[in-house]
Amino acid sequence: MITISARLAPDVLMRPVTPDDAAGLARAQRRSRDHLKHWDPARNDAFYTTEGQRAHLAAHRAEEEAERLLSWVLVRDGDGDEDDIVGGIVLSGIVRGQFRSADLGYWVDVGHTGRGLADAAVRQVCETADSVLALHRIQAGTLLDNVASQRVLTKNGFAAYGVAERYLHIDGAWRDHRLFQKILNDRRP
Repeated sequence: MITISARLAPDVLMRPVTPDDAAGLARAQRRSRDHLKHWDPARNDAFYTTEGQRAHLAAHRAEEEAERLLSWVLVRDGDGDEDDIVGGIVLSGIVRGQFRSADLGYWVDVGHTGRGLADAAVRQVCETADSVLALHRIQAGTLLDNVASQRVLTKNGFAAYGVAERYLHIDGAWRDHRLFQKILNDRRP
């Protein structure tokens, strides 16, 4: 298991997600529910509960154990006993062999957008994908009007390579996505 952690800002740490993060993820998802609705698939009410996040993490855990997924949370250092989760980032669909590729997804809590956290997290995950996982490329897709996410990707060296029509079912409809990729290296697999 990859246990890479990184300081993204003076008060925000990116670290691997754990089953103990279920309650914090539920709180963050509830806070950002309206903000993320436009960018996310439809979620049932259970997703926003601790139990729903436990189930979500359990599904991720199985994928991690199969080495097809790596997931991190962005955690704000708190003054109290509890750290606040303010985002997440995931490499999914990790394929080895001749392809050596993965899909990238990320989100930032509504109260922490515009701070460069997504940019820093994407940069760190790309470095990990290259130096630790020895992947060749990472791909990501954004809704056509998600200019902020497109800016994060291009700042991190991703290039747009096409539009996928009706690519994902987001916010109640099949939505077109702009596709991006970053070639990490040209090493032999």
